[in-house]
Amino acid sequence: MALTFARLKLRVLRNGFRGRSTKVVMFVLGLVGAVVYGGFAALAAAAAVASDSPAAAALVPAFGGAALVLGWLFLPLVWFGVDETLEPGRFALLPLPRRDLVRGLLVAALLGVPAAATLLASSGLAIGAALRGGPLPGLVAALGVLLGLLLCVVLSRAVTSAFSRALRARRTRDLAAVLLAVLAASLGPIQLMITNSAQHVGTGRLVAVADVLGWTPLAAPYVVGVDALDGRWAAAGARLALTVLTILLLMWWWAGSLESAMLAAPGGGGAVRTRAASGTPVARFLGARRPRTQYGALVARELKYWGRDVRRRASLITFAVIAVFLPVVTNLGSQGGQGAVAQNVHGFSMVIVGALAGLGIANQFGYDGTAYAAHVVTGVPGRIELRARVVAYSWIIVPILAALAVLNAVLREDLSLLPVMAGTLFAAYGTGLACATHVSVWAAYALPENQNPFAVNTGSGMVKSLLAMAAWLAGMVLALPVLLLVLFGGAVGAALALPAGLAYAVAAVWLGVVTAGDVLDHRQPELLAAITPRN
Repeated sequence: MALTFARLKLRVLRNGFRGRSTKVVMFVLGLVGAVVYGGFAALAAAAAVASDSPAAAALVPAFGGAALVLGWLFLPLVWFGVDETLEPGRFALLPLPRRDLVRGLLVAALLGVPAAATLLASSGLAIGAALRGGPLPGLVAALGVLLGLLLCVVLSRAVTSAFSRALRARRTRDLAAVLLAVLAASLGPIQLMITNSAQHVGTGRLVAVADVLGWTPLAAPYVVGVDALDGRWAAAGARLALTVLTILLLMWWWAGSLESAMLAAPGGGGAVRTRAASGTPVARFLGARRPRTQYGALVARELKYWGRDVRRRASLITFAVIAVFLPVVTNLGSQGGQGAVAQNVHGFSMVIVGALAGLGIANQFGYDGTAYAAHVVTGVPGRIELRARVVAYSWIIVPILAALAVLNAVLREDLSLLPVMAGTLFAAYGTGLACATHVSVWAAYALPENQNPFAVNTGSGMVKSLLAMAAWLAGMVLALPVLLLVLFGGAVGAALALPAGLAYAVAAVWLGVVTAGDVLDHRQPELLAAITPRN
């Protein structure tokens, strides 16, 4: 059965690449990136384990392994998604035992670039153990590496499947979103804690922390090679048993959530949802001002979609996590700096977050999928289409940005910085939004027809990350004039920061909508073909 799923995954993958040169290029770039970064990580791990330094041999496997597991836990939720080239829902009507289905999907999940990169990066632990202690420690470390890979993949699948189930139920979407934001946001404090510990705590205490991590599922499979090198065979066996038990529990959890995701329909009737939605401020506003124009109808449609579509809500979670904790952690870290240095720090953090805010529409047509055909048939003008989408998205994001500027000014204990922060933040948001608008027209890609909001097809994760990074960097570069005005304009620059930033943002968004709208008028058929899933 596992071999059948592996062959099916490869066949679907091959068929998905036919006639789609862009997807092939992005997949190849993903492989190159996996080889480069995984190779460097493998060399570093092998050097640390094979060295004569006991501290390096204790710290690198424990902290590196924990970082891998946490990355597989959070990155699929907040950025990359999980590859579901084989959609679980398509097996619902087949007489497959749940155990066979889970094992088959696990094998299919292992045939991907992230799994290959993880295996390559962690293989350095086995190589270093073999070089230092011989074949037997190398084999033990290799077993730990394989179990660690299984742990990472099963953990990511179980968590995303469970959150997918929760996000489909309207009464639990907000609770799941908050819980996800809290879990993902804990990465920032953990990273800050580790950095401060490395700077102010001695190596002995870090080794003690590594010993504790080694007895948790986060790092247990990656430190068994060090146990074998030191002759602690009982400890190595106990860590391997802990890892196997954790994998079995996660597979049991995944199997339960997977079955309900395949068979359960989204809960709640239409009348209940309508009554609940009618009580929201946006719904009351739209009820009092019913759209009478094409533009108004598009704005109302987008506002409803951003509130109800689980994929769009997942992208808002991503922005909320990064937007809150990146500038907060940065500003708190610069509390003891000089005034000019602190101003530079919070100015750059505002540019980073502002440009990031615009990425929510980088694949806005991909969320629609084949539903965008209605816009093509009715001939919606490109400028009206994009203007409505930008306005609806800004209805949600702009209040968040304003609250973020106030929060950072309060944390800096200087409310006079509020106009400067808000001006820089909104300027970067305007430029980032303009760049993301062009990306959404020129480089849209299809999302799988799957109820899991974190699912992507193989190759789409690389496309998503590269295009988002390009639009993000372009938005930050285009916002530099306002940032330079703030940093070097003195009192005049501080006074002009807010009006100049708002005017700059409006001009950038207007120019982006006009130019991208004209392109959209000529690319509607190609855009529809690009966002249509190929099964």
